[in-house]
Amino acid sequence: MKKKRKIPIRKCIACGEGRPKKELIRIVKTAEDGVKVDLTGKVNGRGAYICPRIECYESIIKTKKLSRHLDTEVTNELYEELKKVVEGFEQEGNTLK
Repeated sequence: MKKKRKIPIRKCIACGEGRPKKELIRIVKTAEDGVKVDLTGKVNGRGAYICPRIECYESIIKTKKLSRHLDTEVTNELYEELKKVVEGFEQEGNTLK
């Protein structure tokens, strides 16, 4: 009998909803590169996850949750990049690969 593979669940830092890791967008803080969007989910460093919904994106900007979670200042350029990813995800309606 084949074993079922466990699906990793992560929480969105904006809404607190637990979802499969592949359905969330990961933002990672690395020692070398600083803070960046990680669509692969494999970059080494401290990660934070958000739902690919515009409401969650707006929430992390308003409350500065992302900066607090990663314990560093997040640039406007990163927020712009993240907004493009969220909008693209909402248009496609697919999970991240």
